[in-house]
Amino acid sequence: MQPTERFYEADAYRTAASSVITAARPLEGGGGLVALAGTVFYPEGGGQPADRGVLALPGGAHLAVTDVHEKEGVIWHTVETLPPEAVPGTPVEEQIDWVWRFDKMQQHTGEHILSGTLHRLFGAENVGFHIGSEAVRMDTSVPISPEGLLQAETEANRFVWQDLPVQILYPTPAELAGMTYRSKKEIVGQVRIVSIPGADVCACCGTHTAATGQVGLIKIVSAERYKGGMRLAVLCGARALAEMQAMQARQGEIVAELSAKPAETANAVRRVHAELAALKYTQYGLCTQLFDALAAAVVPGQDAVFTVPGLDPDGLHRLAVRLTEATGGLCAALTPTEKGCGYCLARREGDVRPLTKALNAACGGRGGGKPGICQGSCTADPETVARFLRGQAPNHQE
Repeated sequence: MQPTERFYEADAYRTAASSVITAARPLEGGGGLVALAGTVFYPEGGGQPADRGVLALPGGAHLAVTDVHEKEGVIWHTVETLPPEAVPGTPVEEQIDWVWRFDKMQQHTGEHILSGTLHRLFGAENVGFHIGSEAVRMDTSVPISPEGLLQAETEANRFVWQDLPVQILYPTPAELAGMTYRSKKEIVGQVRIVSIPGADVCACCGTHTAATGQVGLIKIVSAERYKGGMRLAVLCGARALAEMQAMQARQGEIVAELSAKPAETANAVRRVHAELAALKYTQYGLCTQLFDALAAAVVPGQDAVFTVPGLDPDGLHRLAVRLTEATGGLCAALTPTEKGCGYCLARREGDVRPLTKALNAACGGRGGGKPGICQGSCTADPETVARFLRGQAPNHQE
């Protein structure tokens, strides 16, 4: 088959074209693959997702394009349906989803600017890149400090503000030999270079904005150490704007909740945290007094099951252990939860794991532990759990 003419390489802003089907193949389960003489659809590759859109046939059928990939120079369009009239020689009208495409152009161009800046400032190679549905993932070859990332982000946006041209070059072998450019792999044949003056020179097959100003904004939203370097999540253009608007909305909710000015939210959170820590300390002391009182009411040698509302897993554990200090019988601490009951079973001597297994089976529970103490939760309420334990433990006390 003849290689597909790539209209998108000549003009990334071209959204429609007339072409002709050169091959069509049905797929198991429905739909099919369609090859065209020329296409405006970008195939997945180089970290950039494939375009999507529609192929219109002369009879009025519209084929939704859900994926595009290239094999041996031929670009195949995955379509949801493949009608009988979709045969070689049939003319088609192509239309890509422009909102989808332009988003990828913003992300890809922003990645070039940031990657080139990180390389220039810190010698960082881009060893992994993918335009995801939520963010652009970038993996660097070296670790970079938070201060370094802030510097790179600021400089990258300065290139955006200068509205520099994004140039597509096809250098000859001699010209390429004299070029310094970024590339993650050796390339055979004609090399396509994306050049942004002062910001980046890189071998790339993707689609890009005509000028850096159309990227709008570059924002690093997260950074973590990864395989000796950094894994960055980056947003550009409309994605960055949407995230900033969402952050502003969240900030507004926090401001209202804390009754604090936007610039004072951090101090307000610290104050609330300190107050919460003090309350937890007070609660710990009160629970200790309550657990001591419950343990004092236990008759040595008898089983003890108590339901105490509002206990967290640590509180359940503490109560169960405290009860074992008062009796050698079965000790159980229960508390109601939104989904049923939290529990902790303990015994000074012996193994509570068989009882825990039986409780989980009878009351829709999950949990386990060591021979002397087990912890978990049940979908049954505390009263049902207590009745089960009462039936299993004749020396029961509440």
